[in-house]
Amino acid sequence: MKNRICLRAFAKINLGLKILGRRPDGYHSIRTVYQTVAMHDRLDIVLLGRAKGIRVECDDPDLPSGPHNLVYRACQLWKRARGFSGGIHVRLVKRIPAGSGLGGASADAAAALLGLERLTRDRLSPYSRWRLLACLGSDVPFFLWGGRGLGVGRGEEVFPLSDLSRRSCLVVFPGFHISTPDAYREAGRELTRRRRGVRIHSLGAWSPLPLENWGPAENDFEQVVFARWPGLARLKSQLIRAGAEAASLTGSGSAVYALFSSARTLARATKFVPGDWQVFRTRTLTRAEYQRLLFT
Repeated sequence: MKNRICLRAFAKINLGLKILGRRPDGYHSIRTVYQTVAMHDRLDIVLLGRAKGIRVECDDPDLPSGPHNLVYRACQLWKRARGFSGGIHVRLVKRIPAGSGLGGASADAAAALLGLERLTRDRLSPYSRWRLLACLGSDVPFFLWGGRGLGVGRGEEVFPLSDLSRRSCLVVFPGFHISTPDAYREAGRELTRRRRGVRIHSLGAWSPLPLENWGPAENDFEQVVFARWPGLARLKSQLIRAGAEAASLTGSGSAVYALFSSARTLARATKFVPGDWQVFRTRTLTRAEYQRLLFT
């Protein structure tokens, strides 16, 4: 049995996100289309025969390394599920900004599970694997497949969709984080006010997500996020005028992405990005590319 493996954990964007209502468990029902892109974190996982604990090291000192880290929790749940008695050491190299809506922590957790399974050649059943990852976060199960997928429920029920043709993708991170629970709370209140007597559960039927095309990529979080940070709204408008086929907030933010038919058009659009914001030039990944590139 190998005792070491390296993986890439790829980011995602949301090609539209509709908030449908609040569930009895306190979460919100949503409908979204996930799409993986090539920007990624790296994980180096080592199994230790004599040690018993879990150790996660990260090159970003602002991120937790103990039980509050999703990679740590994924390892912990996997050890318990498989009865693994050895130790696990994970070194995490972050390139996906935390708190950006790009799913970096979720991708890292899913990659950790897949890496442990490959190292030990001991795979959970498909349902057990999905259930374990769904405990960690609503979008974590999507990273079992990658590519393009429809997310429903609170986002953890994922249905793979056919791949769309490759697009160049510009991702812009403004440097600040947005709390997902706070964003859901504000977006829920705003939708209730906007629709008055209409039940939130009815929203979304009249505004289809881009299942067979790129747009419009409508995200219900934009209503509240753009009101607080109008610079993000301006950037979205400028990117569309610069030739983007779609541009949107991803997840609850704070990153904005834009899809372009060519890298040249993308490069021209970067002039609209404020100088102190981070720019990532990447591309969309098909499901086959995601599966092939996951293991370095």
